[in-house]
Amino acid sequence: MSGSTAYQGTEADRIKAIRKMQFSFPIEKGAHWNVQRPEFSQIVNAASLAMPYLEPYLIRTMAKVRAQIDDPVLVKELNSYIAQETTHYRQHKQFNDTVAACGYTSVAPFEEVLKRDYAGFGEKRSLKFNLAYAEGFESMALAIGHMLVEDREHLFGDADPAVASLILWHFVEEIEHKNVAFDVFHAAGGTYAWRMFGLIFATAHIFLRTGQGYRALLKEDGLWRNWRSRWQLAKDLGRIFRKLTPKILRIVNPAYHPSKVRDPEWVTAWWALYGDTPAEMGAQLGRLDTSRLEEPTPALVAA
Repeated sequence: MSGSTAYQGTEADRIKAIRKMQFSFPIEKGAHWNVQRPEFSQIVNAASLAMPYLEPYLIRTMAKVRAQIDDPVLVKELNSYIAQETTHYRQHKQFNDTVAACGYTSVAPFEEVLKRDYAGFGEKRSLKFNLAYAEGFESMALAIGHMLVEDREHLFGDADPAVASLILWHFVEEIEHKNVAFDVFHAAGGTYAWRMFGLIFATAHIFLRTGQGYRALLKEDGLWRNWRSRWQLAKDLGRIFRKLTPKILRIVNPAYHPSKVRDPEWVTAWWALYGDTPAEMGAQLGRLDTSRLEEPTPALVAA
């Protein structure tokens, strides 16, 4: 692949910080960090298990084309993207270790599957494929981020502050670096056909593996054969896909660019809070008050 495309976002769209977040994941909370929604908890847990393998793969893929990019702004954004993704997978690894420590025997073999997947993609597939996967994942992540933020009160209300904050922080930053993978993909000569392939493949792959993961976790919980739990799982998934599908469909438009997707006000308020006093806010934003998620700005647990 070859090409040259400048960074397409405005100055306001650029990555604002590499944030030092502080989370505490108490083991006594167990894997059901949202006690009202154990099924949703396990969906999130399964997705989190992929992050220490997916995100290093994205970093390696994107770094391979850095030398092809002649726009210094895009290079700077790419470097910041890599730094943010590095903080993401390290925080998820800490959380995943607490899930495994709850006694789930399915975690280690599931992680091996994910490790093989992403090692295989990087070693056996073309750079075109890997860039398309990276762009497809990031476009999907932007859609998921908007869905989670918009439905945050329902999904995370009264949940464990640290885990809810981890997930929301992660997707606040996915929204922040929304332009980078798209612009790098096109700077390396990416086409609409490859972009659609990457979106479909990455989405299908992530959803397949996440489904396998939460089924294994729910089986160990003894919930998989419980009809009430299965009905709740179906309702949770139905709500997620009902809200997510329109956000994914807009990506299909040939004229789509992530810079055209307006950032939610709750997200911009989150960025502003961290930016005011970063030394303190890394800890405070790691413990959102999940009883007040309906508020238009992030509410913090009282010190």
